[in-house]
Amino acid sequence: MNKKICKHFQKNDPVLFSYIQKIGDKILPIKKEKPENYFYRLSREIICQQLSGKSGDAIFGRFVKLFPSGLVQPFDILSIPHEKLRGVGMSHAKARYIRNLAEAIVHDSLAIFHLDLMADEDVVDELTKVKGIGRWTAEMFLMFVLGRENVFSFGDLGLKKGLMKVYGFKKEPTRQQMEKIVANWSPYKTYACRIIWSLLE
Repeated sequence: MNKKICKHFQKNDPVLFSYIQKIGDKILPIKKEKPENYFYRLSREIICQQLSGKSGDAIFGRFVKLFPSGLVQPFDILSIPHEKLRGVGMSHAKARYIRNLAEAIVHDSLAIFHLDLMADEDVVDELTKVKGIGRWTAEMFLMFVLGRENVFSFGDLGLKKGLMKVYGFKKEPTRQQMEKIVANWSPYKTYACRIIWSLLE
């Protein structure tokens, strides 16, 4: 983590900064993905929702093998039967969600290649038009695919647990309590999230 960001937390949140001093070197710079990878990344998020990392990786690995070229493309999804999608281990619902996403891209009802030009909330609004993509998934997309530096996910259970650990809450913090803490992190909320997640690993 660069010096400018560290100084921001040192000034605005000394509690979090004390943890950054211990693990800050592990937090790599935030990078953007190329637009051609957006569908791949969203498909992965859908498939891995509510699964352990190991299970999600296994199912997604089998999913990728359905594509002879190795490239996960929305046009190809439309020619893969529902039961074949199910055969890699995903649920009926997730197989439908993947197809919903592919159809939205193919039929231009999702402006997927323009997402990087949109404001954060507009990206969330655009992605959540697709059934199967909720706010949490859209926020992870903002952080890890579009490389937005100032995103916090109030619905993320890991972040709530991390806040309890860092700030000494005895029970899950309220939205108001979280907002008070998170306001101090701007414009680097995403970096703070990554610090907190790393503390739980």
